[in-house]
Amino acid sequence: MVNLKINDVEISVEKGTTILNAAEEIGIKIPTLCHLDLHDIKFLNKLASCRVCMVEDAKSGKLFPACATPVKEGMNIKTDSSRAVRARRTMVELLLSDHPNSCLTCAKNLDCQLQKIAHDLGVREIPYHGEMRKLPIDSNSLSIVRNPNKCILCRRCETMCSEVQTVGALSEIGRGFYTHVGSTFNRSMYETTCTFCGQCVSVCPTGALTEVSNIGKVWRALNSDKTVVVQTAPAVRVALGECFDLKAGTIVTGKMVTALKKLGFDMVFDTNFAADLTIMEEAHEFVERLNGNGKLPILTSCCPGWVNFMEQQFSDMIDIPSTCKSPHEMFGAIAKSYLCEKMNIKPEDMYVVSIMPCVAKKFESARPELEANGNSDVDTVITTRELALMIKEAGINFLDLEDSAFDDPMGESTGAGAIFGATGGVIEATVRTAYKTITGEELDNLEFEALRGFDGIKEANINIDGRNIRIAVANGLGNTRRLLEGLRNGEEQFDAIEVMACPGGCIGGGGQPYHHGNISVLKRRAEGIYSVDKAKIHRRSHENPKIRQLYDEYLGEVAGPRAHELLHTTYEAKPKL
Repeated sequence: MVNLKINDVEISVEKGTTILNAAEEIGIKIPTLCHLDLHDIKFLNKLASCRVCMVEDAKSGKLFPACATPVKEGMNIKTDSSRAVRARRTMVELLLSDHPNSCLTCAKNLDCQLQKIAHDLGVREIPYHGEMRKLPIDSNSLSIVRNPNKCILCRRCETMCSEVQTVGALSEIGRGFYTHVGSTFNRSMYETTCTFCGQCVSVCPTGALTEVSNIGKVWRALNSDKTVVVQTAPAVRVALGECFDLKAGTIVTGKMVTALKKLGFDMVFDTNFAADLTIMEEAHEFVERLNGNGKLPILTSCCPGWVNFMEQQFSDMIDIPSTCKSPHEMFGAIAKSYLCEKMNIKPEDMYVVSIMPCVAKKFESARPELEANGNSDVDTVITTRELALMIKEAGINFLDLEDSAFDDPMGESTGAGAIFGATGGVIEATVRTAYKTITGEELDNLEFEALRGFDGIKEANINIDGRNIRIAVANGLGNTRRLLEGLRNGEEQFDAIEVMACPGGCIGGGGQPYHHGNISVLKRRAEGIYSVDKAKIHRRSHENPKIRQLYDEYLGEVAGPRAHELLHTTYEAKPKL
């Protein structure tokens, strides 16, 4: 143990602890920009590039960056000395001297950490004036906007992209004054290895990385002659409340439905219904492969960020993932066929909006294989954050809204559909139905604790009718890479694998309210997801009466010709860039 003082408070911490973490242990907050502390894993920027966390050692009189300086025996650290505070203020003023003065129109206004630190440090004017960078803005992808002029070189995005996700689409480029974090040869993001998972957007402290806004498209659709229907993902209902000062994990399903109806949507549906539909098809596919009719392991295919990653990084394994479309794409396909027939309208006269916790789904909805007769299954995707902005723009007092129910016939769901939002949920829901298919009996214990939680890779053995089923769950693409490389090399063997690109699963998606690496926020969202499951009368997808009605009236048998045409897709091996 190392003994030291911080602001005259004596403390003992383990050797190797940084000054920043030591200060946190006794409730002393030191501002940071480049430091990234994510999901109980410390990713330290060893360059301490922003220098905003400077503290003073009273013994030596030296200033140190708290995020990258290990404690030493006998240190006497002052986080609030005049020298330390002046140093921080100077660094922020220098950062602002080359930062666009466009806070009022910036997508991260009021969510910008540079803005907040400047406010907290009392920066009211910028004493340094000089040349401003004028670099091209990359807005050509369907998911992410990259504005290098707002980059402060904290390199959080690079850490997330390269070390956590192992995608490698972002790195420091340029020289001198024009140094910024960007892509190789300054390519547009869609020309790189980017999977559009959006985790770079989640950790960027400024507006250098933001999502492509589709709010304008939705308003135009709502003011058109088309029938506009909307679906909401399971992870949205446990995070949307945060945008209105409710605690993370608060379930706001009823208020959300009411708000959507007030915004003008003709019908409001639940993506959980489509999650149940996904399980019907995916569980059948899983059982067929277990019986020798296909290749094992089966990999889930609900996450578009993971699908992009697989197509580029593991194209030799392209025959392993399930052929099922993601739930929101299944919903779109059914809405523009089954629902249109019931409503007696043409598919081209229906406009489908998906509200998702994910920015990759913006890219996914434009994939040519996810359309029929030139009409995309889903027309537009907006994120949880964008929905909150629309509610505020419309002047709706969200907290005072009464609860409303989803519309029929695609608004009813089971608990199995709800747990899709958390890592491990998809495979858990699959097993609940696969067990019934194999044994003819219902599974009694529905909670698979071994598949839950926030470990990067989880493994479980499940006995089904005397057969040991080996399952793995990976969340985060770096963990996925390690798992699949072991599978590729013959070091691992599984029957089923669930993959979610974002740490924590969809609850930690790139389109959710910014959690700034706070693991407790994700845990509370997950608790909300599982509480929805427990509160349901039906907790297995095959018990959903509306799903049975859909097959009886329209689809025919599970995995039959019509189901395969509407609900399944193909993948495309892409060259590594």
